[in-house]
Amino acid sequence: MKELKELLERNREWATELTAKDPDFFTKLARQQSPTYLWIGCSDSRVPSTQLVSLSPGEMFVHRNVANIVVHTDFNCLSVIQYAVEVLKVGHIIVCGHYGCGGVQAAMQNLHFGLIDNWLRHVHDVIDKHKGLLDAVEDETERLNRLCELNVIEQVMNVSQTTILQKAWEGGQEIAVHGWIYGLQDGLLRELNICITGRNEMFVAYDNAVSASG
Repeated sequence: MKELKELLERNREWATELTAKDPDFFTKLARQQSPTYLWIGCSDSRVPSTQLVSLSPGEMFVHRNVANIVVHTDFNCLSVIQYAVEVLKVGHIIVCGHYGCGGVQAAMQNLHFGLIDNWLRHVHDVIDKHKGLLDAVEDETERLNRLCELNVIEQVMNVSQTTILQKAWEGGQEIAVHGWIYGLQDGLLRELNICITGRNEMFVAYDNAVSASG
């Protein structure tokens, strides 16, 4: 319980610091949220979305799960995307993975941890789809990093192919879907050469990104 009390104390210090800089900060924040970005990232505790890009509360809508996967039957993720696109009117969706992802590694090494094995079947699909590219990489660490990149690229396509994005683009809404990856070893975010701003761009952008990752 001591650790939890320390967290509460840190929360009070954090709130006090923000209020000292801007006395109306929480009053304004409580009225509404108007983020420009939706972040779809990994649940890994070392990849804190808003901190990585130095944004304040209210500036980024966030969805996280193990291995930053977007599945067309995951109503949790789809609900987040729909709310972000149709209600919050975000202009950018960022799918962000990270090098050395434990979930991606478990799939690559065919490890078994129980229930999560079913979720990671989606990463196995990425492995099967890009088997030739991955088999060509001899170094295991480099192969894992390549798979982390390819997984992000596939999830960008999954976001873009949702009925939510297709409807938004068809209606003329300006929204871009980006693929990024984070380096735990240096704290830097990297673009993965994929940014989709309309349904007509999807497959060309995808092919270019996959080629660049190789």
